[in-house]
Amino acid sequence: MFDPREKIALFIDGANLHATARSLNFDIDYKRLLEEFKSRGYLLRAYYYTALVEDQEYSSIRPLIDWLDYNGYKVVTKPVREFVDHAGRRKIKGNMDIELVVDAMQIAEQCDHIVLFSGDGDFRPLVEAIQRRGRKVSVVSTLVTQPPMIADELRRQADHFIELATLSSRIGRDPAERAARQAERFERQARETVPAAAD
Repeated sequence: MFDPREKIALFIDGANLHATARSLNFDIDYKRLLEEFKSRGYLLRAYYYTALVEDQEYSSIRPLIDWLDYNGYKVVTKPVREFVDHAGRRKIKGNMDIELVVDAMQIAEQCDHIVLFSGDGDFRPLVEAIQRRGRKVSVVSTLVTQPPMIADELRRQADHFIELATLSSRIGRDPAERAARQAERFERQARETVPAAAD
């Protein structure tokens, strides 16, 4: 599936990959993910796409975005748009598909193999366009959930389908590591909330 001489580019639909990994009950270790694909060929670039809520004082995704940005990923973000639907409900929209498509088409000439981390069927025409340029495209998602997290038309169009569940042992976070981090965070919060002793 991979030739070690290939130039590879990763395109990660952040929200889609997060939802897929959660449905498989594991968290992605993005350092291990990068190492995994560096071992398969020459990793030219790794893109990560996500929309952000800008007016929040704290965003739970901000530490991840900062870490990715400093550790080998090209992070592409844009603010979410808020609107009110016809029923008067507040809705949030943050689609990054266009940004991903433009970047993939631009880098396709410098790559041999594009790896798309998404199950979104809207990417089928992108996969086809890259293939017409003589490039291989692998898609990473899952079929083991009910319903599957990958659109059938995207899976059929790809040169290779990589089942995310089979990668979990190589790119998943160690659950013990997460528990240790949570315990450390609780201890720190407890220390910060305990009033200083009076002198």
